[in-house]
Amino acid sequence: MSDRLEVVVFTDGAAKGNPGPGGWGAVICVDRAAVRELGASGGHTTNNRMEMTAALQALSWLRGSGASQPLAVSILTDSTYLIRGVTEWMASWKRRGWKTAEGQDVANRDLWENLAEAIAELKAVGSTVKWRYVRGHTGIAGNERADVIATTFASAIAPKLYEGPFESYGIEVDPDVAARVSQPARKGTRAAAAAPKKTVTYLSVVDGIPARHATWAECERRVKGRSNARFKKAASVADEEAILAEWGFTPADLSAR
Repeated sequence: MSDRLEVVVFTDGAAKGNPGPGGWGAVICVDRAAVRELGASGGHTTNNRMEMTAALQALSWLRGSGASQPLAVSILTDSTYLIRGVTEWMASWKRRGWKTAEGQDVANRDLWENLAEAIAELKAVGSTVKWRYVRGHTGIAGNERADVIATTFASAIAPKLYEGPFESYGIEVDPDVAARVSQPARKGTRAAAAAPKKTVTYLSVVDGIPARHATWAECERRVKGRSNARFKKAASVADEEAILAEWGFTPADLSAR
């Protein structure tokens, strides 16, 4: 709708060591009129929590900004975990009482619940929230700046954060980039159908360490007789991401076995 105030938000999170010292950053561009940078340290944490926190804090700031009209918010992030969590998984988690399909507690439940609440409150006043994926370190100025803020805070250094007119920002942020990027391909879409398919793999967790296996026999050898071991078959990269997210991990945490 044309009466909505256009807001583009660039977000990023960092955790040195993952888990390790963390930080998050956000750059909020309001209708090409104003820019507000946000960021903070996150203590000992994970990259996923910092990615989520950056988006949550930006939405919370917008909720309390006192805008006189509804907002059309586009959040740009390089976290597929965050985007798929909000757009694909969160509704099912919420229906199950924030449990996974296996009945386990959803990882990072506190942040998912807070994100759901923030999104719902914005929508209740006529605002919209869209989630857009951008690859990290590809020269998109807003996301590069959010990354700098996040990594600087993760290094226990507090950068100076900008708040002021858009034209005085000093960084060539292009809010129109939000219209040129999109969500990761979802199951059933034409883009997803065109993507190369991945051979079936098996995932396991033993003693808190996740692993990927090429065959069920390899997976079985690892989990057999191990207390509290978990395992599941994945039919695609997206399946792996979803399973790992439910277990509280990311693909970066995998170790081949």
